[in-house]
Amino acid sequence: MNSRKILIVVLLVIAFAVFSQAFFTVRQDQTAIVMQFGEPVSSALSPGAHFKLPFVQHVVYFDTRILDYEARRADVHTLDGKVIVLDSYVRWRIRDPLLFYKTVRTQNNALPRLNDTVYSALINQVNQHTLPQIVSGERNAIMEKVTALATKETMKEYGIQVVDVRIKRADLPSQNQEDVFRRMQTDREREARQYRADGKRQATIIRSEADRDYAIIVAEAKAQAEAIRAKADAEVVRIYADALSKAPEFYEFMRSLEAYRQGFKDNTRIILPTDSPVLKHFHLRE
Repeated sequence: MNSRKILIVVLLVIAFAVFSQAFFTVRQDQTAIVMQFGEPVSSALSPGAHFKLPFVQHVVYFDTRILDYEARRADVHTLDGKVIVLDSYVRWRIRDPLLFYKTVRTQNNALPRLNDTVYSALINQVNQHTLPQIVSGERNAIMEKVTALATKETMKEYGIQVVDVRIKRADLPSQNQEDVFRRMQTDREREARQYRADGKRQATIIRSEADRDYAIIVAEAKAQAEAIRAKADAEVVRIYADALSKAPEFYEFMRSLEAYRQGFKDNTRIILPTDSPVLKHFHLRE
């Protein structure tokens, strides 16, 4: 009986070992391929329970999550001849586990290949753009092109999808910073001089237009004043003519009084004969 029990226990242990070796589970954040004698014998397996030949086949698991990688610093020349030092990071994932295993096998082996590809794509794009474009609003568009180029290469060669490439920091080499700052200061001063010159030119134009408008307004005002004055003089002449035609003697008398008022000022002495026409309105006693 003891031997029989031992045999049963041994058989149960063997059955459990075979069962545990035959079935395996792939987690939700994983994919896997079945290997036999060092060669893959299955395509990428989806999450869940799967079967393999015990003791003959084994399973290689791959992470399907998006992974982060800090790329090495790169000295890159821009289109306008500047040298900048770029710190970047890469987000990537394994999309073709079979190709990935055949080419690089592990994540650690994939990182140098990934870094070289991203570095090449980064240089390719930065060389086509100026420094202001790289550090300004065009950076996102440049990084999208870098991501597309890197994904095209890594998918074809290693089964890797580059999800995103971003520049964390863009610095100038220390020996070039002073020259660049001095050049930037010179450019800003030149722009300031240009703005001042444009302002003076516009001020001159505005003053000239104001002077011209002033001259036109004054000339029009003088013309209107002359027209009004001429009209008034004509009216005066008409009134005098009407008065003369209606009462010539009274008109003559009033004109004489006006002449007296204008001619006989203070301390004015005039010697006239008694029969002078000027004195005809004065009644002189003998």
